[in-house]
Amino acid sequence: MLHLHEVGPGERPVVFVHGLLGQGRNFHTIAKTLVTRDPSLRIAMVDLPNHGRSPWTGSIDYVDMAAEVADTVRQWSPDRPVALVGHSMGGRTVMQLALRHPELVERLVVSDISPVEGDRSSSVFERFVYSLQRLDLATLESRSQADDLLKPLVPNDTIRGFLLQNLRRDTSGWHWQANLDLLERDLDLVASWPDPEGHSYPGPVLWVRGALSGYVQDAHRPAMEALFPNTRLVTIKNAGHWVHSEQPQVFTEVLVNFLSQAPSS
Repeated sequence: MLHLHEVGPGERPVVFVHGLLGQGRNFHTIAKTLVTRDPSLRIAMVDLPNHGRSPWTGSIDYVDMAAEVADTVRQWSPDRPVALVGHSMGGRTVMQLALRHPELVERLVVSDISPVEGDRSSSVFERFVYSLQRLDLATLESRSQADDLLKPLVPNDTIRGFLLQNLRRDTSGWHWQANLDLLERDLDLVASWPDPEGHSYPGPVLWVRGALSGYVQDAHRPAMEALFPNTRLVTIKNAGHWVHSEQPQVFTEVLVNFLSQAPSS
């Protein structure tokens, strides 16, 4: 079972799945707001393999990640299907899960990613992984020093703070929770989209995209609707790829509205 963090006392299960270099707790504030707005919710925030506190693996494979999240869902919510929310790499993972294990998914939210092959030269994430790899953890004295050292490579304060959430210290010193060696080696696979092998998912799907992001384009709609025919697309203004952190109030409101809709029969 993958590591997860849970909030909420309710009986309606919701599972959040983060993107590349993230971890489940990236959604903690949004999850707390959701359960405050609707106490019937019970929310799990999952750490994907090679991220957070979940185990490391020898490769990146969306079908395998979807199977691992599916196993975790079965154990966490054995009696009822869940609402799945996935961002970026997590969005591709939950799409594969819904296609291959539809009985586990009551509804689906995909945040700023499409079911198409991405740009395998992904220079932004290449730069992020490169930047983290170049920090000398052996001589690092504090988290604030890491922030100062990373600032020339990642000048955006929000993104730098997000990346540094991967930095942890224990009795042996500083280390990265994310498996940076694997991510650096297999970064091109993060942009892949496995063949859905004829599967489709008939349940309700909400696509959320940032107006300033290029990951979900109008040209992708046929591919989205071929696999997920019951799809609605929402565009959030003044948001890029990290929609949930750049416009958290709007993103949360969109989720509240979608999750409150009556389940499909």
